[in-house]
Amino acid sequence: MAAPVRSRPALLTGFHFTKPTLAAFSERGDIVGHMDSPTPTVADIPPGVARAVQAIVSTGSVGISDAMMAALPRLSLFCCYGTGYERVDLEAARRRGIMVTHGADANAPDVAELAVGILLASTRRLVRADKMIRRGEWKQRIPNRFGPIAGLSGGKVGILGLGAIGLEVARRLKGFDVEVAYCNRNRRSDVDFRYFSNVMALATWCDYLIVCLRSDASNRHIINAEVLKALGPRGHLVNISRGWAVDEAALADALRNDVIEGAALDVFDEEPYTGTELLELDKLVMTPHFGGGTEHAQRRMTDLVCRNLDNHFSGRPVVSPVPELREWANAPDAPRPR
Repeated sequence: MAAPVRSRPALLTGFHFTKPTLAAFSERGDIVGHMDSPTPTVADIPPGVARAVQAIVSTGSVGISDAMMAALPRLSLFCCYGTGYERVDLEAARRRGIMVTHGADANAPDVAELAVGILLASTRRLVRADKMIRRGEWKQRIPNRFGPIAGLSGGKVGILGLGAIGLEVARRLKGFDVEVAYCNRNRRSDVDFRYFSNVMALATWCDYLIVCLRSDASNRHIINAEVLKALGPRGHLVNISRGWAVDEAALADALRNDVIEGAALDVFDEEPYTGTELLELDKLVMTPHFGGGTEHAQRRMTDLVCRNLDNHFSGRPVVSPVPELREWANAPDAPRPR
């Protein structure tokens, strides 16, 4: 028997959204269930709702598999809350007639702000200094406890991935008297920063390397032992893109053996991070993937998801399809509500 026609779309969530955000989604449709697992499978779909679900609002780090899509026969829209969509099976989505949207540039200023903040925390040893005071060690006046601190002024910052977030990082670095260069798949014609065609050349040139690229299968562990060695013993690494861009085992080894001076991570290969190797490293600053966690970013991303829901279920093209599906979003055979 065909599913009953609904006046409002049935929504399934796959991320722990705030109450105001859920309230905004509820204005667009009926939230019929929530998947609590960070890596949901078919078994995580709430009982009795599979045949009703028409849209999912989740994140790219949670994603959706081909098997899950097959279990949701009316699904026609998957909205990623945030920029990334690395765990969404795009080939399966297209084959099954499911549009995928993402947060595009909605959180770029806020993520860039954190990138500069944790870069400073790493280079100026802010977390280690805080712990020193709390342990009562300041009064011991141990000289050169942290070794020489260069500071950012006069340094060279390399940005790996000069997209929306990378550009915002570069803008925020202007006041620090640093030289900026970047590595991208293609040289940009709208900036005058020095360009490097590969990450090894960029790492060899710079003092501080900030990873801002969109993480997908093509750049998994693009930051490996060789790149860290090229960055050098006074170098610092910052990752605010996706965790799997960095080989965490290689990074831990580089920090333990003074291959690089320090690092800061807002993202991890598996989230939440439950390992122990990184926790033992004093030279590593860690934050829990909250670069886009400001109130401003949350409002912008919530608004974008709502606009995508509104457009899709009123028969108009979505506002922010993922780049791989952009042309399809405006084509006659673009997915329609079921």
